[in-house]
Amino acid sequence: MTHYRLVESYRINEQVKHETILHLGTLSELPELEQKKALAFRINELVRQSVTGQAGLFVNSDDHLEQLAHRYFKQIKLKRGLGSSLWKDYHLIDTQTIKNKDVKEAGSEWLCYQALEQLKVAELLSQKGWSDEKIRLALTHIISRASYPASEFKTARWIVENSSVCEITGYPKELITKDKLYGISHQLYALKEDLEKHLSKTTNELFDLDDKIILYDLTNTYFEGAMRESKMAKFGRSKEKRNDARIVVLAVVINMEGFLKYSQIFEGNLSDSNSLQKIIVALSKRTSAHDRKPTIVMDAGISSGENLELLRRMGFNYMCVARGAMSRYQVDSTTEPVTITDKRHQPISLQKVIVEGTSDNFILVESQSKALKEKGIHDGFSVKFEQAINQVKQGLSKKGGIKTPHKVWERIGRVKQKYPRVSNLYQIDSLQDAKGNITDLMCVKKSIDNKEGKYLLRTTLNDRDEKVQWAIYNVIREIEATFRVLKTDLDLRPIYHKTDEASMAHLHLGLLAYWVVNTIRHQIKQKGINHQWKEIVRIMNTQKMVTTTMIDQYEQTIVIRQCSEPTEKVLEIYQALKYKSKPFSRKKFVVPQTEIKKKETLCSQGFSGP
Repeated sequence: MTHYRLVESYRINEQVKHETILHLGTLSELPELEQKKALAFRINELVRQSVTGQAGLFVNSDDHLEQLAHRYFKQIKLKRGLGSSLWKDYHLIDTQTIKNKDVKEAGSEWLCYQALEQLKVAELLSQKGWSDEKIRLALTHIISRASYPASEFKTARWIVENSSVCEITGYPKELITKDKLYGISHQLYALKEDLEKHLSKTTNELFDLDDKIILYDLTNTYFEGAMRESKMAKFGRSKEKRNDARIVVLAVVINMEGFLKYSQIFEGNLSDSNSLQKIIVALSKRTSAHDRKPTIVMDAGISSGENLELLRRMGFNYMCVARGAMSRYQVDSTTEPVTITDKRHQPISLQKVIVEGTSDNFILVESQSKALKEKGIHDGFSVKFEQAINQVKQGLSKKGGIKTPHKVWERIGRVKQKYPRVSNLYQIDSLQDAKGNITDLMCVKKSIDNKEGKYLLRTTLNDRDEKVQWAIYNVIREIEATFRVLKTDLDLRPIYHKTDEASMAHLHLGLLAYWVVNTIRHQIKQKGINHQWKEIVRIMNTQKMVTTTMIDQYEQTIVIRQCSEPTEKVLEIYQALKYKSKPFSRKKFVVPQTEIKKKETLCSQGFSGP
């Protein structure tokens, strides 16, 4: 008499193992072999359903067989602890049918999504009455801007063709259009003030920040279009030397950790020294402390006498590079110079000095590496300046060359205009003949005090420790890093939009993306990971979302959608942030072969000829 067992086969170290799950007895109530196979298939389906939570596609029409399957399944459940592989999802697969498709980037998108969860952006938008779908679209666009900064047209194409961001945020990918992205950018810009206040407060609470030191600086970005009707885009002093293009000025206030406290966009013809007056009142409102005001650190371009007086009048401490004081200082004889090293281990000398006519404290900074760098730059300009003057001089001896005084000096004036950094270092004289024409030029370099590598720090702080004051000023590098991320990594320049409203929404979206970027970078820097944002995106993009299809022994198509395992570098970033390494483990679907054949038959009937 034949006895039947329910057995599971699996492979370990290239060896096939068999494990008895349940003794089924003689199964005399199922005389046909096909009935016995159907019973095994149905039991297997019930086991799979209990593991994955996915119901089977078919229920056996044989009530007796169905009752047997459930009876044996209950017995298996009672013996669940006896089998090590019982609840694993094993299939017998035809390996030649395995295919991978619909591969999309996932790493940077999942990273940014979890940062937005930390920042509680969705909670704020929900409080403002935004619908769930609208919030998901907003998160999708912010993540896209951080991961792939581009125009709305290119972003829409990237979302559909390259990215899994919609799978992560839950926004329907088929609804993505450039117009919807434009629209959500404008709606986010309408909440600019609320978003900045919320993000400032949230990051302070998350990372225990107190905003004792605030950095203020501004930059500008240019337009590719003419922007003739714009009220914001004006011709001004472009930091990218694009004097042929209209620009707007972006002013930002950040704390020592690089988080934005306040931002404002101004007309392109606004000067550095005048901008502070328009936003100084907002500083105390955007900081976490209410009982004292932060110290403001500025670069030389903003530290005009009027701005410093304004800060003193409003009770703010400040630190900046002194303007126009290098020729008026005297070394404080009561102090000794202090030598420290920078991040590259280059020596820097700090010395207390006195400048008459002010009660502020001053420190003379001397950097050997900065001196060598400035000397190299000046020497290069000096060589080019002397070559240009020699060309003017050689024209004096050529037939038909320019010799009349006013034209010669016009040429010299153009040379000076081209090389303003070194033109004041030279004394130029001329010789004239009886006709009044210039016959020779004498260009002599003046003997001046060597100021290369030297500058003065000016502050209202009374700390007598030069190292402390230098450390405070040295955080100005944070704002330089901020602008580098904004303009290079997040592609804030140039601007291609044609209206002021669209341009402001474009810049604001970049600032929101920066919040995400800095939230991530601030945390991983605490763990010694100092990658630039583009490098982080490159590393994270090694993690993909992929769909794998295969055919099993029952001629069923198994479809699995899952995220690839993180590489060592990707996992290092996730662990530093304490983020989850995958948005979901996997999604599995089983499609019976009969259903596929049915569809193929219908298609062939629909396109067959007469």
